[in-house]
Amino acid sequence: MSFTTPAQFTTRPTLEGHFGMAASTHWLATAASQAVLERGGNAFDAAVAGAFLLHVVEPHLNGPAGDMTGVFATAEEPSSPKIMMGQGPAPAGASIEHFRNEGLDMVPGAGALAAAVPGAVDSWLNLLEHHGSWELSEVLDFAIDYADNGHPALGRTVGTIDKVKELFTEHWPTSAAQWMPDGTVPKAGDLIYNHTYADVLRRLISAGDGTETREARIQAARREWKTGFVAEAIAEFIKAPHRHSTGSDHAGVMTVEDIAAFDAHFEDPVTIEFRGYQVAKIAAWGQGPVLLQTLKILEGFDDDRLDPSTELGAHTILEALKLAMADRDTYYGDNDVDLEWLLSDEYAAQRRELIGSTASHEFRPGADRAGAAPTFRPPLTLEGEDKEALIKAGIGEPTVQKNGVNNGDTCHIDVVDRWGNMISATPSGGWLQSSPTIPQLGFCLGTRLQMMWLDESAPSALAPGKRPRTTLTPTLISKNGEPVIALGSPGGDQQEQWQLLLILRLLVGGYAAQQAIDAPALHTTALAGSFWPRTWVPGGAVVEDRLGDEVINGLISRGHEVTRAGNWDLGRLSCVTRDPKTGRLTAGANPRGAQGYAAGR
Repeated sequence: MSFTTPAQFTTRPTLEGHFGMAASTHWLATAASQAVLERGGNAFDAAVAGAFLLHVVEPHLNGPAGDMTGVFATAEEPSSPKIMMGQGPAPAGASIEHFRNEGLDMVPGAGALAAAVPGAVDSWLNLLEHHGSWELSEVLDFAIDYADNGHPALGRTVGTIDKVKELFTEHWPTSAAQWMPDGTVPKAGDLIYNHTYADVLRRLISAGDGTETREARIQAARREWKTGFVAEAIAEFIKAPHRHSTGSDHAGVMTVEDIAAFDAHFEDPVTIEFRGYQVAKIAAWGQGPVLLQTLKILEGFDDDRLDPSTELGAHTILEALKLAMADRDTYYGDNDVDLEWLLSDEYAAQRRELIGSTASHEFRPGADRAGAAPTFRPPLTLEGEDKEALIKAGIGEPTVQKNGVNNGDTCHIDVVDRWGNMISATPSGGWLQSSPTIPQLGFCLGTRLQMMWLDESAPSALAPGKRPRTTLTPTLISKNGEPVIALGSPGGDQQEQWQLLLILRLLVGGYAAQQAIDAPALHTTALAGSFWPRTWVPGGAVVEDRLGDEVINGLISRGHEVTRAGNWDLGRLSCVTRDPKTGRLTAGANPRGAQGYAAGR
């Protein structure tokens, strides 16, 4: 092993066993998932139960009307991983012309006008229908219980509510009623209830009454969500103009027809080979191939240049990420993206040659296979007085401003069972601060359209029916056709970056799961931010102080503009692993924030 030897001390042990493992960003979701496994459910039943509970216990990080992507492999077909496509598109009325007529030059960061069609719930139900084994009522029991009987408010949930309390009281009274029921911000540890959402889940279950099969009952719930009372309440509520992050008032444009037209489905992943492993990601309608492009670039270096804990390794990784992110911002979108070229050995070699001994401060997308320069360059602007705030927005938990602007609020869950079913999923959007709470439902719409440009020349230009270039992108790693690692992290533009560190430490460095998660993290800010107001920090590198003065000073000497994030502030990674030969399972979860946990036996 050529990596820096990991510290013997870890915050927690890497869990080991052979029955089942779950890991997530909240201990209650992990516990619910493990409880399902203990009661005979498979990994997909467990993941769905945990995901719906995340709507309840991490409402500032995801909600029922948000988005999700997942990647999974079944025990029956282990060599054929699939993508859960739970990213809804732009509604029919969400055109560039409409936004410009509203006086906007950018999609807002908060308010229902920025909402993509909700995709998360339909995607989870689709997974349960086709690959689960439990009844919908059994799976939803955990979420209903905590919504009705309360759960202790996280400090970060309370902090989010506190930052937007004036927005709630002055402009979003339905949100104030839900999250500040007695007119004050709750305290950490206070019980939070959402009886309205519990009733929504019960109504979805009852939609299947009288049907003969488990699958038919789930199908009935999906129809009720997309064409019944949920869709009707959404469409009616957002007709009224309300305050957006721009400081102006707008109505939403989503209709019942938009919601009814969306069908969650499964897709084939994009994959590459790296060090004898197959790495599976979503396609370039999201940012998934960024990780694959970076791995292709790094593959040509010796192992000692892939160690994030050394000056040379950290520098090389940061520079490779900048190149992949430049391609993301220039080429990716819900279009025909030439991934065959972007992931080719030839292209990776060209990009690798651009990595020198000093930090680049340039925006450097690559040429297409014909050698032509890209035609689209995103506007990369940064007001000097906001630079530090924008760097900090990418550290750990998202920054939430008083107008509802937030960067990268997300959850994550990984599960593996004793039969070999494995899933990694990243739900997000529909944050309590995204838009006003719909009083009949107990939740609000998301703001994923802020990742699209009001520029017809952009590959991720806003257009009806097009999916926003989501940042949600979990990872599944296989070896010899068998899934061996499921992993992911919240973090917006940092998701791929923090996952990259974990993968390198697991596959190249030989770290155990918890060692790799605990190890010092870093990321680049030299990218066009996916979230409103779409800014960038050229040359920026954010690092945890535990990387050490020698490494950090070395990065500074190479020209990186380093921001120290503190000792334990970057990333919310988790993972589960399986050895197909022995059936041995392991799991680890992020200690940062004292919120994520793994469980298993």
